Amino acid sequence: MDNILNIRSIASLLKLNFLIPSYQRGYRWESPQVEALLEDIWNYKIDNNNPKAFYCLQPIVVKERDDVYELIDGQQRLTTILLILHFMNEVEFKTPKPVYDIKFSTRIIQDSFLSKVKNKEACKDDIDLYHLNLAYEAITNWFEKRSNDFPSFQGDFYSKLTNKVKVIWYCILDNTDVVDIFTRLNIGKIPLTNAELVKALFLMKANFKVNAPLKQLQIANEWDMMEKRLQEDDFWYFIYSPRNSVHYDNRIEYIFDLLMEKEKKHDDYFTFNEFNKLFQSELKSDGAVDIDSHWRKIKQYFLTLEEWYSNRELFHLVGFLIEYKADINELRNDFRNNTKRSFITHLKSKIKYKLLKIDLEKLDYSRSSDREKIRMVLLLFNIETILSTQKASMRFPFSQFKSEKWDIEHVSSRSEGGIDSKDRMVWAMDLLEYLTGYQEELDFNASTKEQIIQNVEVEIEKVSEENKSICKKLLNFIKEDAPDELFSEIYDEVRKMFGEDKLEDNDSISNLTLLDKNTNRSYGNAIFPVKRNRIISNDKSGVFTPICTKNLFLKYYNTHVKDQMKWSDSDAESYLENIYQVLNDYLTIKREENAK
Repeated sequence: MDNILNIRSIASLLKLNFLIPSYQRGYRWESPQVEALLEDIWNYKIDNNNPKAFYCLQPIVVKERDDVYELIDGQQRLTTILLILHFMNEVEFKTPKPVYDIKFSTRIIQDSFLSKVKNKEACKDDIDLYHLNLAYEAITNWFEKRSNDFPSFQGDFYSKLTNKVKVIWYCILDNTDVVDIFTRLNIGKIPLTNAELVKALFLMKANFKVNAPLKQLQIANEWDMMEKRLQEDDFWYFIYSPRNSVHYDNRIEYIFDLLMEKEKKHDDYFTFNEFNKLFQSELKSDGAVDIDSHWRKIKQYFLTLEEWYSNRELFHLVGFLIEYKADINELRNDFRNNTKRSFITHLKSKIKYKLLKIDLEKLDYSRSSDREKIRMVLLLFNIETILSTQKASMRFPFSQFKSEKWDIEHVSSRSEGGIDSKDRMVWAMDLLEYLTGYQEELDFNASTKEQIIQNVEVEIEKVSEENKSICKKLLNFIKEDAPDELFSEIYDEVRKMFGEDKLEDNDSISNLTLLDKNTNRSYGNAIFPVKRNRIISNDKSGVFTPICTKNLFLKYYNTHVKDQMKWSDSDAESYLENIYQVLNDYLTIKREENAK
């Protein structure tokens, strides 16, 4: 038998009987939760231009048993609303209004709980009554604070509560085990999602005129196919940004949200409500809905995303724009109204607009307002470098870029601020490993500390006289024989040794690249050769490094390399020149304009 899924007003629930089964805990809402519900209801703005608009609460899941509904999920909300209705009957209406009834299968003392909730003394010895009393007090206090300012406040509130507040009503009619449902919804803390509710709408037999089982099977199979594809991170992170305020367990829900144009201001179940209203408005005389038409729209949306993903150029251009908050619905409409080639041209113009008036040579990492611009330019630099290699099948991995938190990193260490005290030990250990070639992990908290120090001392004797002095200083610092105030002396000496004190502007984009935060343990101020070795090591191990970052550390941009282990002004200049060349079509401020 088909389960029932619809929207019901609070008014439609009055006079119903509900049973709280034994597998549920008692009432546990506290004052903040009660007050939040009251505020949400009262602050809901009635739209006089849209009389069908309403405020939607989370789903109520029930199982019909003769003349009573077993309440599987929603006990706290329904009980709180019952307390609100009871309070209004007590203080507002001369003739009490109808209310629904809630009984508890194992808590006999609560069968008449409404007559006790005002009496703190009568409630103190029962934990459930105690919480019900606290909730009733919170309701009383909330109304008293507002009733003096609004003469008709309570009457207005009652009208809004009963007529404009609705619940998603999910009545289980099949043989599904109710305890299993309760466990999933409550013990596991997994609420019904828009995706599950929308799926229930699409699969309801009542919505099909003929061949219901076959249609249900087809939709269910295609649903699973799309969800499986969306669960592939390479595909998912191409169309989705973690900056999105909504996290999706059922990723197909994202497609529904896009189709219904859900925005941040909308409530959690906006998408389900929109589908439900759409279905209700299209009911035919026989009670069926044109499910095929609606399902076809969902599949077409998904297939458009698939088409973008499968095309290498569209994948990169669309992926970049989505990362920088492009409206996917707008892109989809543009795609439908253009040829593929003109759509690509359109995408490039949108990207050019993103870079409008950005002057690469004036970008400065020290200005926080410039950092997002720098990140955007470097991402596009990597993408266009990949696209310029037409014969390669390489793709930029948006999944790794977004999930591993790739961000801006200095190539040559920064001169300003030095290194935080918490990072100094790691910095020193990284450098000592590089200078001595000692391969073991330098973990001086281990039981083998003394043996490791002896091994490093042996290795130090093998290094050149030029490096021996700084190695000994580093080892002394690591052994904590040297106080922290001497670290700045070591730091300055190392920067001078590797020419990092000579870089003219180390906060400019010519000294910046994309690195993930796990690549370098000292993250930010390791010297160039240490970072270079880590990049090479990652590459050998198959760890992804953005192509432009790898090219930079391998010095592919400078044709006149003097020292592979130092990052010079010449290297920085060649790197910057390549960025200008690769992004030439997108930059509105060209380099020659700066040279004038």
